[in-house]
Amino acid sequence: MRKFKINGLFKILFFISLSLASCSTVKSKVEDSKTVSTAEKDSTEIHANPKLVVGIVVDQMRYDYLTRFWNRYGEDGFKRLIGEGYNLKNAHYNYMPTYTAPGHASIFTGTTPRYHGVIGNSFYEKNSGKKVVPVENEEVSSLGTAESAGERSPKYLLASTFGDENRLATQFKGKTIGISLKDRGAVLPAGHAANAAYWFHGGKEGKFISSTYYMEELPKWVEDFNSSGKVDAYLKDWNTLYPIETYVESGPDSTEFEGDLDGRKTFPYDLKKLKEGKSGYGVFLYTAYGNSITTDFAVAALEGEELGKDEITDVLTVSYSATDYVGHKFGVNSKEAQDTYLRLDQDIARLLNELDEKVGKGEYTVFLTADHAGVHVPSYLNSKNIPGGYFKTKDFRKDLKKHIEEKYKADSLIANISNFQVFFDYEKLEKENISRKEMEEEVYSFMMDYPKIAEAYTREMIENGSFHDKIGERVKNGFNAKRSGDVTYVLEPSEISYPKYGSTHGSPYSYDTHIPMIFYGKGINKGASTKEVKIVDIAPTVSALLGISFPSAAIGDVLYEVID
Repeated sequence: MRKFKINGLFKILFFISLSLASCSTVKSKVEDSKTVSTAEKDSTEIHANPKLVVGIVVDQMRYDYLTRFWNRYGEDGFKRLIGEGYNLKNAHYNYMPTYTAPGHASIFTGTTPRYHGVIGNSFYEKNSGKKVVPVENEEVSSLGTAESAGERSPKYLLASTFGDENRLATQFKGKTIGISLKDRGAVLPAGHAANAAYWFHGGKEGKFISSTYYMEELPKWVEDFNSSGKVDAYLKDWNTLYPIETYVESGPDSTEFEGDLDGRKTFPYDLKKLKEGKSGYGVFLYTAYGNSITTDFAVAALEGEELGKDEITDVLTVSYSATDYVGHKFGVNSKEAQDTYLRLDQDIARLLNELDEKVGKGEYTVFLTADHAGVHVPSYLNSKNIPGGYFKTKDFRKDLKKHIEEKYKADSLIANISNFQVFFDYEKLEKENISRKEMEEEVYSFMMDYPKIAEAYTREMIENGSFHDKIGERVKNGFNAKRSGDVTYVLEPSEISYPKYGSTHGSPYSYDTHIPMIFYGKGINKGASTKEVKIVDIAPTVSALLGISFPSAAIGDVLYEVID
């Protein structure tokens, strides 16, 4: 009896253990099912790319244009991007010179001039001894004009863009279109494999053009836009958007620190009359309406190219150039600059609304940044007892060449001085039996004694040294071993080589490097950060969002806090 009870107890325990094991197995299967379901969901999310990526570049936009004019902006432009997107408040260029062509190249390649090779808006080519413009190419023909303004391609860009990588990843089904008033603002962002790049040709024509690098003839939608009269519709008065007396965030309407537009420097500007002057349709470049024309064309491109109409990601790059022309002409503290940004805010709102309608709200991703910032007019700074001044590059060239000639009893040892760089004539050095290193040290010594030059760097220092300060690091990042010169110099803060009116850029200082960086739309988190980030981080971040290869020479980091 006792034996039976014990055996019975064992049987009961055995069946209970089987039941528990069965439950555990069922539970495990359910959990596995949940895991698979979650994995499938994650996989779906990973591949749910935006239908369109729009890269907006605002030429010469300082970060503080966001904060200075914040209370004057509407709710649907800059405020929408920041309120619903991710605002990186401490974004900087990590190289010099901070110019338009290198800026656009760096944004979309994720690297610096050291690797993408665009070391200036133009630069001295050592092999030919000529000045080259990095988008000019006589091997291609103009489309839309009989003039040479269309002979453009990304000829000197050594690296791929994220648009190129998206074309590769989609078997060239995803489109890439570049748009700007400036040729370099359209060509360099679009990259090598773009379907098209379009830029504005002023003069007597006032229309968007392209080159045979991209296509054999302009699409019908471009021809239709050029003949639509939309550009001519802006031949009217450019007056302030709001009463001028309310523009308290900028200086007086007419000052000695700003230039003039064909003889005029106060609102309103009669553009129909000014167009008849020497600028022709080019007058739009120096007004807020240049950005409106760019927006009109971008909207036409959305429709004409059917961008974002399927599940394969397209790329549209839009560079607003009028801000740069206005800044150069009138300065960063001018009424003209303020009105240009208030109107740009409306243009951005209009573009976002068109994207909502044509692509679908929540189906596209946007980033907005700048190709460089800009300095306050030094003569204005001086009037407020703030350091700044003017460096006469012409005198510097003359003084340096004279010094070298007297030192070595030979002429033409210096071949070129441009983009803050001195280029040697190597054949002449060899003929005179002068070593490059000796010459570098002599020029370096001269520069360090020269007024208004803060720092100098020889090729030897740049190629073989390491820098622990931001200025030195930015010089190194802007130095391309084959294309750059032999000695580079940096001016003192707020010292510029420019007329005594209007703003410019090019230095490694924060007033030229600190720019906006805002991400918005599909796959983007909401938030803000004051962590320092670099301009070269944009392309890797967009590439990571799309799940594609990074551009070929990318050195930036993925901004993991930005993407969802």
